[in-house]
Amino acid sequence: MMFWANVMGRAVMERFLQRHASRVQRSTSGFDRVLFRGVLLSISYVQGLDYLMGNQRVGFKDFARFVEKFSAGIKKRAEQIAQQAGRPFQYVPSGKASKEALVRKLLAEKPVKEGLICVLSCVEPCVTFMVRRDREKRQLGLLPRDATCLHFYFYFLDRDFGLMHIRLQSWLPLSIQVCVNGREWLAWQMQRKGIAFEQKDNCFTHIADLPRAQALMDRLVNLPWARILNRWAQAVNPWLAAGARPRLRSYYWTLRQREYASDVMFRSPEALAEVYPALCRHAVEQFSSPQVLRFLGRRTNTHFNGEVCSTQERRIEGVCVKHRVEENSIKMYDKQGSVLRVETTLNNPARFRVYRTMRRKGRKVKGWYPLRKGIVDLRRRVQLSRGANARYLEALAVVGDPQPAHRILYPVSQPVKTPRPYRALRPISPQESSLFAAVLRGEFHLQGVRNRDLREALSPSPPNDPAQRRHTTARTTRQLRLLRAHGLIYRVGRTYYYRPTQNGQRVMNTALTFRQTELALLAA
Repeated sequence: MMFWANVMGRAVMERFLQRHASRVQRSTSGFDRVLFRGVLLSISYVQGLDYLMGNQRVGFKDFARFVEKFSAGIKKRAEQIAQQAGRPFQYVPSGKASKEALVRKLLAEKPVKEGLICVLSCVEPCVTFMVRRDREKRQLGLLPRDATCLHFYFYFLDRDFGLMHIRLQSWLPLSIQVCVNGREWLAWQMQRKGIAFEQKDNCFTHIADLPRAQALMDRLVNLPWARILNRWAQAVNPWLAAGARPRLRSYYWTLRQREYASDVMFRSPEALAEVYPALCRHAVEQFSSPQVLRFLGRRTNTHFNGEVCSTQERRIEGVCVKHRVEENSIKMYDKQGSVLRVETTLNNPARFRVYRTMRRKGRKVKGWYPLRKGIVDLRRRVQLSRGANARYLEALAVVGDPQPAHRILYPVSQPVKTPRPYRALRPISPQESSLFAAVLRGEFHLQGVRNRDLREALSPSPPNDPAQRRHTTARTTRQLRLLRAHGLIYRVGRTYYYRPTQNGQRVMNTALTFRQTELALLAA
């Protein structure tokens, strides 16, 4: 399933690349920034921590000393790691300070080829527990609360992942975060394989062998993440060691943030600058809520009552167009002058579904269930994100076509014979324009449009008379056959769905744009 998802995503993306073949080199897709979060399930809730205290014969009055024991062990281990590696151990007085900037400065002053760069400590917000008296029960008990505590940052130059860091909370429940970067991973892998590339900040402006680079990037999904993350956690948390008392169980890993980006590398900044303003304008003006929902694989029906919004803002790097559907988003922006990046971020995976096995009433059953936050559904997340990026680029493939409008519209304005004769289309007539607009509606981008969908789009109030309904159905069938004869749509195999062809996207969008453009602009 993953293989075919990758193939289909690349095929859809090819339309954008072919459209701008004279301007672009190729494209790569893969992880950008990935933030893993680990929790100790046995002590991450009140009952679990209460059980641990009972097992260690610790009363509520000794809770502070019990927690300080864990915190002292974490701090001692952090100091040992820095001392053994001969690297700096530094306190950062403000949580708002850029730790990565400080790390790069330390790395420039004291270079290291591989291993620990430094250990930083900083007081930051956290979720922990406290002892409170229950007035009704007249006894002490544990309650979760928001607080601040000391956190330790371990920055490494890893042999596989390049610059990465681990953030460990020193106060119970000892939550941990691991941040890696897919672009850093790819850079280190290409260095080993001898693939020449040019990297600026967090993107590549040139790669000598793009197919090999993409194959390396795809390997990142199939890594044994649970084993890798547990190894890193055991290196910094002494309470996971075999001889620790009490010894805690391994972390449960989830993805807190995961950005999946598709980078289109243009041949020069001038080549991207020629087309990027038109892409931004098209994305803001033409991508309505139904289309944005379909980019992210969401259905447009009565069950959706969330918020969809699109914004455009100017950053230091360039202009960014962002579309947000509840907690998840897709955005487009230009990086380093010559890279067009489309990036999908899934902050709430439960909005999507994955085909997996569940236990129902004691039996294992397979079906489509909500996507989980755990790393077990990582492949499905990649499939969804890659599909979203590909659909977004496909929708942009019609922008800025250099051909005159008459060359695009003239072929469909002639009768065709395949093998029976079909009349010529009237691209800018009200009837044809309504048909084009219905076929190109955003809610049909993902799966396609059926006869019934088209009838409902063109006639929101269906006739009550059965004979009239049959007449409407037959008329819609003839319209679909006409569009198909002119090569504007094709039928999806073994289904009743129709999708626009690449030429159909160009012709129908051109006709609609021409019809909606003001006369003053045409005469300018």
